[in-house]
Amino acid sequence: MDSLLLQAAIYLGAGVIAVPIAHRLGLGSVLGYLLAGVAIAPVLDLVGSDPESVQHFAEFGVVMMLFLVGLELQPRLLWDLRVRLFGLGGLQVGVTALAVAAFCLVIDLDLRLSIALGLIFALSSTAIVLQTLGEKGWLRTDGGQSAFSVLLFQDIAVIPMLALMPFLALPGVEAAGADVAAAHAGGDTPFAHLPAWAQGLVTLGVVGAIVLGGRYLTRPAFRIIARTGQHELFLSAALFLVIGIAVLMSMVGLSPALGTFLAGVLLAESEYRHELVSDLEPFKGLLLGVFFITVGASMEFAVLADQPGLIIGLTLALIGLKGLILLGLAFAFRMKGRARWLFTFSLAQSGEFGFVLLAFAGGVNVVPGPVAQIAGLVVALSMMATPLIMIVFERFVSPRVRRPASPEREADTIEEEAPVIIAGMGRFGQIVQRLLVMDGYKPVVLDNSAAHIEGLRKFGIQVYYGNAMRPGLLEAAGIARARLLVVCTDSRDRAVELVNHVKQRYPHVYVIARAASREHVYQLRAAGADLAIREMFGSSLDAARRSLEVLGEAPERARRKTEAFARHDEESLQQLFEVWDADTNVYDNEAYMEKARSRVVSLAEIMAEDIGDPEGKPGHDEAE
Repeated sequence: MDSLLLQAAIYLGAGVIAVPIAHRLGLGSVLGYLLAGVAIAPVLDLVGSDPESVQHFAEFGVVMMLFLVGLELQPRLLWDLRVRLFGLGGLQVGVTALAVAAFCLVIDLDLRLSIALGLIFALSSTAIVLQTLGEKGWLRTDGGQSAFSVLLFQDIAVIPMLALMPFLALPGVEAAGADVAAAHAGGDTPFAHLPAWAQGLVTLGVVGAIVLGGRYLTRPAFRIIARTGQHELFLSAALFLVIGIAVLMSMVGLSPALGTFLAGVLLAESEYRHELVSDLEPFKGLLLGVFFITVGASMEFAVLADQPGLIIGLTLALIGLKGLILLGLAFAFRMKGRARWLFTFSLAQSGEFGFVLLAFAGGVNVVPGPVAQIAGLVVALSMMATPLIMIVFERFVSPRVRRPASPEREADTIEEEAPVIIAGMGRFGQIVQRLLVMDGYKPVVLDNSAAHIEGLRKFGIQVYYGNAMRPGLLEAAGIARARLLVVCTDSRDRAVELVNHVKQRYPHVYVIARAASREHVYQLRAAGADLAIREMFGSSLDAARRSLEVLGEAPERARRKTEAFARHDEESLQQLFEVWDADTNVYDNEAYMEKARSRVVSLAEIMAEDIGDPEGKPGHDEAE
């Protein structure tokens, strides 16, 4: 079981099996990796009892993740986060550490041990939280940015925490503690023999070199490499950059993750940013997956079996305590609605740096072995609980707090009626409204964005504020006497609900609805829409027609092929709608899939035909 290749096969195979199952169950990839680690080590004992060597390698995924996160953050945006970074992050670490330390004192633990545990449990999981926020598309939200700021501060705070640990050691073992501290904080580096002031200068020099190199040297270097046209050389340079910075930071006893994050921020405005992201993203995902597996594999289930009530109780107490502190900080920093709860739920666990601090604290005789085992299990269990906590947030909390609580504006009084009503005045609705106005119609337009309405009114466009689903608003707009309702809202669910409402009460009104996808077309048709138009279909057809022309197709022939494609697609929509089932995923609907495959074949036959000129003139191929 000690073969490197066999170990790699077991870890990768466990992830390949567990993650699709977890996704199928709606649990997310992170929990899938964690459960895979539990399965291969504590349960099946396939990789032995000590996955530490693999974990050290896999921790490089966290380093690479922070480099990629830095690439997404321009320095201006990082400056905008300064209040959250130091104010919110500093308060979270400080208040949580004090609260945990106070709890430990209440249960009669030593003061220095209580302080150490407070620092350890104050941290959250950068890897799990950023992975989850990224998967869900929440990282750019207000709550996601607040969570990211706190995580970044926590990563910075790990450095002084490591420096503080030796001073918390028991009397009489400070010297031994200092030796271990040196080993963990870079004492094995070439600069360990230097005096403290010289080591400080070396550290500043390394950080300065990273800043200056990232700003002035990397761009010319990548420009030269890009000119060679060798993609693998560019990839090698990207990996060399990340690994090289990690090595430099480790040599001076600083966090490699922070160094690579700084380099990523400095390259955020580079023209090669997108290529760096696309090249390194697969490596980051693979290494993070292995890291999560090692976390699950390192759990001491024997200790958990001996004291399940204590360990599970401590885990729940930690999550609850951190959640209350985070919620209080969210109120103090005036977060609203969904952002407040996303911030609270996402950071309530402990983190991977907790394992680092526990191992370090144990080495300097701060945390005794039995306490370290229990604390390690609490850290691991809280990390494993994070995907479940986020599922609770997404399914039960988020729908109830989607909008910040604020006084709701009263709907406008509608003073006119028209044969046409447009619900939604975004990009789609504006085109419809402008063409109708140019042809002499004056539709009644409704929208529920007050800021958007104020902007449109500056252009002289009359738009009424209000929710079309609110009782009385459509009636005031004259829906009972209208001929046409155009539903242009960008909310899929609200569009279906509005169509269903109108067709049940006013079946004579012709309803045209904007659809986001083919599936949405079926939902709107089932709700009663007379016509559902996919928002991107027309522009996509136009792009395809222009593409054919660029590739040498005669313009008229390209137009006829595009029209033939559109007619076939409309027929396919109707035929597939007849076998569509709202309660069954289309990929599990055998009748739907069979019909879809047959329509693909028929389209290929149509497009393979020689679509000549209807008047008998030769087509493109014949002219050639």
